Amino acid sequence: MDTDRDAREYDVVVLGAGPVGENVADRTRAAGLTTAVVESELVGGECSYWACMPSKALLRPAIARADARRVPGLRAAVRGPLDAAAVLAHRDEYTAHWQDDGQVGWLDGIGADLHRGHGRLAGPRTVTVTGPDGRRTLTARHAVAVCTGSRALLPDLPGLADVRPWTSRKATSAHAVPGRLIVVGGGVVATEMATAWQALGSRVTVLVRGKSLLGRMEPFAGELVAEALTEAGAEIRTGTSVASVTRENGTVVAVTDAGDRLEADEILFATGRAPRTDDIGLETVGLEPGSWLEADDTLRVPGTDWLYAVGDVNHRALLTHQGKYQARIAGTAIAARAAGQPLLADAWGAHAATADHAAVPQVVFTDPEAAAVGLTLAGAERAGHRVRAVDVDLSAVAGAGLYADGYRGRARMVVDLDTGTLRGVTLVGPGVGELLHSATVAVAGQIPVARLWHAVPSYPTISEVWLRLLEAHRDA
Repeated sequence: MDTDRDAREYDVVVLGAGPVGENVADRTRAAGLTTAVVESELVGGECSYWACMPSKALLRPAIARADARRVPGLRAAVRGPLDAAAVLAHRDEYTAHWQDDGQVGWLDGIGADLHRGHGRLAGPRTVTVTGPDGRRTLTARHAVAVCTGSRALLPDLPGLADVRPWTSRKATSAHAVPGRLIVVGGGVVATEMATAWQALGSRVTVLVRGKSLLGRMEPFAGELVAEALTEAGAEIRTGTSVASVTRENGTVVAVTDAGDRLEADEILFATGRAPRTDDIGLETVGLEPGSWLEADDTLRVPGTDWLYAVGDVNHRALLTHQGKYQARIAGTAIAARAAGQPLLADAWGAHAATADHAAVPQVVFTDPEAAAVGLTLAGAERAGHRVRAVDVDLSAVAGAGLYADGYRGRARMVVDLDTGTLRGVTLVGPGVGELLHSATVAVAGQIPVARLWHAVPSYPTISEVWLRLLEAHRDA
């Protein structure tokens, strides 16, 4: 087991078979490059089994019920609790019961070779894979792409391991509803999981170190989500940190920095992410183990002509869809370099991940949904842009009133006064996640506000918010 079973040479070696690694492999194989993919867990990665898919499967019934309760003639039919067992079973189906046969079949279908085991760099262009059948060495003629993603970051609290806390993985894969759940954190994982488990029957307490939820979005996003969570029965404590946590006779006891004692059946820490780079051999190529990897807009690590860092590991935008976008860019850049073709690496070029800087979209699947793309007002001002924020109450839009009685929501567009284009858009309200792509097209396409007047929204839809925003900007 300690000697190489065999050695193989490929054009490209990909470390990690999550959505990012899969997309790199898809692009390099489409270009005719031989490609190996190394995976130590399940093909499909975090998103398929412990993040995007299971979390949204848990959230969809909660959001659908909330929407139905706002529709006259329907609310009486959905007064009862969710069928937690059915929701969890549906979640299990969406994770393929944590089996990756389908994803393995897809990799085989594109002609990529899968190597199961732990992959480590062993010098430039070289990867060793230690698996159940021994060790082998893979050599890359053109590129090694590190797509190993990130893991939950737990705080440094004495005895925390003995408490067996939930991280994002356990929160999306648990098979029973805890009677009481403490959620530590105020970001996307914290708010989504608080929404899901509260709806499934948990009594949820959210402890937020900062002043509000969703601190990276426009302030009103966190305010509206907090208001709805509180109305649903959750308790939210801002400006609160956990000083200690123990498990006593099965009960979690958390003591806050203010000395308050809270008891629960489980505690979820959603307090950040760390790169999964601590044991992949970075030291063999002069890089720091456990560090985020810097990458240029072609996703290549500066100072190398063969190493790429794609997805969460480069810390550019920790989102599955953004990682897949980077993967498409990286795969085509690798292929172009391998063929000796010129790179189109200027802003918005075919080999430049420009959207990472200017047009990152994200939907938080809470009730209400919070959706944003590009810069917030504060972010645009920090970047030195001369901007104006234009706000609209979504309840003033006819389509919103038809969507739900008592619709509450808000929209903001951040207009660059020098270019006449949009720097960012934020939408908060029921159903707004499906509106976000139009905003993403406007921001990424740098479409002038004057031209947006001619993009006529259908009546009566919530998309008419665009007309209200443009009118507000015109009249400001």
